[in-house]
Amino acid sequence: MASEVSQTPVTENKVAEEAAAAAAATKPESAATETVATKENTAESNGADTANAQEKGDDTKASAGGEDTKKDGDNATTAAATNSKPEPAPKFNVHKTNFEKDVIYLYQFSRTPLLPSLSPYCLKVETWLRLAGLKYENVDHKMRFRSKKGQLPFIELNGEEIADSAIIIKELSARYDKHLDAALTTEQRNVSYAMIAMLENHLIWIIFYWRAKYPDNVLKGYKVNLQHALGLRWPNSILNFVFKFTFGRKGSKKLKAHGIGVHSPEEIEEFGKNDLKVLSEMLDCKPFFFGDEPTTLDVVAFAILSQLHYLSKDISYPLRDFMTEKCPNLVGHVSRMKERCFPDWDEICTKLDLNAHIPKPEPETKEGKEGEPEKSNEQENDSDKNEKELEKDKSNEKEITEENKEKEETK
Repeated sequence: MASEVSQTPVTENKVAEEAAAAAAATKPESAATETVATKENTAESNGADTANAQEKGDDTKASAGGEDTKKDGDNATTAAATNSKPEPAPKFNVHKTNFEKDVIYLYQFSRTPLLPSLSPYCLKVETWLRLAGLKYENVDHKMRFRSKKGQLPFIELNGEEIADSAIIIKELSARYDKHLDAALTTEQRNVSYAMIAMLENHLIWIIFYWRAKYPDNVLKGYKVNLQHALGLRWPNSILNFVFKFTFGRKGSKKLKAHGIGVHSPEEIEEFGKNDLKVLSEMLDCKPFFFGDEPTTLDVVAFAILSQLHYLSKDISYPLRDFMTEKCPNLVGHVSRMKERCFPDWDEICTKLDLNAHIPKPEPETKEGKEGEPEKSNEQENDSDKNEKELEKDKSNEKEITEENKEKEETK
């Protein structure tokens, strides 16, 4: 029995041990299974989280990229708007700011009743412009403006200023391909250059000498009305006095600086006669200095010789008389150049119109009671102005003749 009793617990103990061993063996497997499952679940959850994070990151990047693109678009729109603003108009340092393209604006001296310009250099430029057939317009500035070099004439072209008569002709010849000397040979061009140098650096200063010494004869000989020329309301007697004083004094200084002013009047007159002889011999029987067509030399010679030829016969000037008597071919040359370049000469000198060459629009006319056309207000004003100016000129001439008579009586 004892053995049975002792055996039972042993058996039970073995069973218990086996059961425990089986349980122990089962636990690791289940634990491993749970561990694997847990790991798998963790991996899945981590993968899901990673995927969600990636999706969120992509969404964030996409949104950020969209914002950047939007900003870039806004910047581009702003830049385009900035670029689309109209550029400011260029500023031109000229007197004629409302200029017309390719129109040459000429600044020169006012007209006189006997000569389009008292300046040989101004007359030279205008004569060349007419021969070249270029579109130009005189600016009525009443001699108030000077170029940056302090000279007259000067021109303005497309907002640019060009000064000095020789430089003006050179620049315009190149820009518009207008070369009056194109047909000349090299030898003829050299002769032309030398003759122009003689005219502009010698003969013209002999004329200036006479003007500086006799400023009163300048006003009388060319019938200059300073009120009209300068656009001032001062009495002509005051203007004439100021002109005589300043013109004579400044002219004497320039003549001495040039060198011609140190010679005696007789020597200077002889210099001028020699220059005229050379010109007359070169012209000979030809219509122009180098043949049948005028060149630059003809333009310069005309501009200077006309200062002598069109001086009033009431004024004594030996050099003018010498050209008339001893060099009649030069007088003929002046007349030919005048007819060719200034067909409106009489209108210029009568009306003192700076732009007689520009066609004027026909004024409107109204029919009167008897069917006769009535004058417009502009026509009446112009006629009144011209009549007043002519009356002033006549009164000035009377004053001058009275002064001369008084001087002769006192002598």
